[in-house]
Amino acid sequence: MRKIVTSVIATLALSTATLSAADYYATVNGEKITKNDLEVVLRNPNIDFDVLPKDKKDKVLEQAIEKKLLTNEAIKSGIEKDKSFKDALEKIKKDLALEIWMQNQFKDVKVTQNEQKDFFNKNKDKFKKPATLEARHILLKTEKDAKTAIEKLNKAKNKKETFIKLAGEMSKGPTASKGGYLGKFEENKMVPEFSAGAKALKAGEYSKTPVKTQFGYHVIYLESKTPASTMSYDEVKDKIKEFLLQDKFRKSISDTASRLKKQAKIVIK
Repeated sequence: MRKIVTSVIATLALSTATLSAADYYATVNGEKITKNDLEVVLRNPNIDFDVLPKDKKDKVLEQAIEKKLLTNEAIKSGIEKDKSFKDALEKIKKDLALEIWMQNQFKDVKVTQNEQKDFFNKNKDKFKKPATLEARHILLKTEKDAKTAIEKLNKAKNKKETFIKLAGEMSKGPTASKGGYLGKFEENKMVPEFSAGAKALKAGEYSKTPVKTQFGYHVIYLESKTPASTMSYDEVKDKIKEFLLQDKFRKSISDTASRLKKQAKIVIK
């Protein structure tokens, strides 16, 4: 196919336009190859043809030319008179009509700022941020080892620095190389015993007794604690608007469908 098209191209009145800021990139028998044609070939709206390497551009352009030639050949063959073509076209027309109509219906849906604020005020429980903890831990196999780590922490002047050092030396968990750092997490997302042990601490404190879980014995250091809160209206107003638009749209379409069902003569076999 590539050789055939290449030879055909040589005999065509084909001119390649300047690829930057062009409204078309080539002509085939006087018919323009536009950016829309290239986007169909690329099949990805996020790919910008203009920034592709030259070899990629050449390949995409050649595919677009092939498509243009073959499409025109199909039309010349009289395919539009074929029953399969007519049936498919009719289905496409109906599906497209519904799609465009739905898009137009959605454009008519409006949500006021008062509606957004009213939804926010009535549904604040939906916009809660859970309490979060930021912690480190030293995971040990035995209670004795955990108590040894705690004793070393008790004697240390710089507790956090010593904790990080001990985590690297003693912890059996995968976070040992990071000084036992677990990051930030919702306070109830860890196993219950660990969550309870971490919640009982204040920022800058470490557990004075080992915390036993299914994984072993932990010594926990709490970096920070953020209480539960409710997101502000400004933080969520865009999401609320989108939700209300979609909700109104669904209800509008459902109401229209219900009305049309009542008016229609429907026979189910």
